Amino acid sequence: MEEATRQHFFHHGKEEYQDELQDCHWCQLRSFPRHQAAPITVVNAVDNETLPPAFRFIDENVLGHGVEPAEPSFRSGCSCEDDGDCQYRGCHCLAELEDDEDDEDGDGDGQGPDDRPWLRKAYAYHTHGVKAGLLRSRLYSSKLPLYECHVGCSCALTCPNRVVERGRLVPLQIFRTEDRGWGVCTQEAIKRGQFVDRYVGEVITSAEADRRRAAAAVSQCKDVYLFALDKFTDAASLDPRLCGPSLEVDGEFMSGPTRFINHSCDPNLRIFARVGDHADKHLHDLAFFAIKDIQKGEELTFDYVDGGSLEAEEQEGTLEEMTRCLCGCSNCRGYLWLILPCAATTSLVAAKLYSGRADPQREAAEREDAERRRHNESLMDVYGDRSSLQSLEEAVKFYEERRGGS
Repeated sequence: MEEATRQHFFHHGKEEYQDELQDCHWCQLRSFPRHQAAPITVVNAVDNETLPPAFRFIDENVLGHGVEPAEPSFRSGCSCEDDGDCQYRGCHCLAELEDDEDDEDGDGDGQGPDDRPWLRKAYAYHTHGVKAGLLRSRLYSSKLPLYECHVGCSCALTCPNRVVERGRLVPLQIFRTEDRGWGVCTQEAIKRGQFVDRYVGEVITSAEADRRRAAAAVSQCKDVYLFALDKFTDAASLDPRLCGPSLEVDGEFMSGPTRFINHSCDPNLRIFARVGDHADKHLHDLAFFAIKDIQKGEELTFDYVDGGSLEAEEQEGTLEEMTRCLCGCSNCRGYLWLILPCAATTSLVAAKLYSGRADPQREAAEREDAERRRHNESLMDVYGDRSSLQSLEEAVKFYEERRGGS
C-alpha cells in the first residue's frame, strides 16, 4: 500500500502520466465536491493489497444503457418561499405524507407560522434543537421511504427537509481489516439518526442485472453489490416505470466509499429509500443513516439481510455450502446466506434488503428458518462442525432422525 502511494505521487508530476489520472483512486476521491470538508482516505496496515484496479470512485449514480430519468416536463418541486412553508403549508414534496400529530420535536404550542393552528407534515427529521437534522426515532426500524425537497424546489438549501440532498458531511476512511477484506470507519463521532452517505453505482435494467449475475461464478457474490430500486414497484401502478421489473444499482466496479461497508448482525447503520423529485421514484436514492451513536474510528456496518433470514427459494440444483458470518457480534446469526450455484437461483439477496414490504409468505418462511436454526444449534452442540454436512436442511433432517431414534 505504501509503495502504491509513493508511485502515485511520484508519477503525478510527469506529463506522460496525465492519462493515468483518470484511473487513480486518490484523484477520484479528491475530485468529490465535499473532499475538503469531509475527505475520504484509504489505508492498509495489514498487507500489501490495494483497492481493485478496475474499480472507480463516483459520487453520483451513473445511468446505464436503457435507463432514463424523467422527462423535464414531468419534473416538479415545491414552490415554498420560506423553509417553514415546507412543513406547514402544503409542500408538494411531502404530499404523500400524513399529517404529524405527535409533535415529536416538542413544539408543544400547537401553532404553526403566523400563529396559525398547524396540521404539519411528518418530517423525517427533527427540525430544531440539538437533534436538528437527525432522523426521527420512530423511523429507525421503519420501512417507510424518506421524502425530501430537492434541487427543483423553491425553498433554500438550508431547508430542514434537505438532509440527504446536502450530501455527506462525515469524513470516512476505507481500511483493510484482518479477516474481512476492506471496511469503512468514521473519522469523527456520528450521532444516532445522522445521515452518513448514499450507496451509488451504475443503474442498470433488471435484465442487465440478471445477465451480470449469470456471468458471475456464484450469483450471491454479485448480489452483494446489487440493490434493487423496488421500493415503489407496483404491478398496478399507472407509471410504466414502476409497474415492471425494477432498476438495480450495481456498485461492484463503480461506487462510493459505502460500497466497502461490511455486514454485521448488530449493525450501526440502516439503509433507507429517499425520494427527491417524485418523477424519479424509479431512481430513488439509497441513504445510510446511523441507528446508534458511533464513536470516532469505529467501523461502519449494516445488516445485509436487515434483521431477517434469507429466502432459499426452491430451485433446481443443490446447496453447496454456507457463507459464514465473521462479524463477531454476540448475537451473530452464524451465516450470511446460503450459496447456490448461479444456474440454480434467480432470487436476489442484497437487492431486497431495504425494501421490506409486508409479505406473509416470507414472514412464515422466516419463522420456519428460525426454527431450523435453533435445531441446527442443538445439532452443533452434539455433533460439532457443520462443514461435514452438505446443507442446513440435511443437518436438521439428520438431527431429527437421531432425536427420533434416541
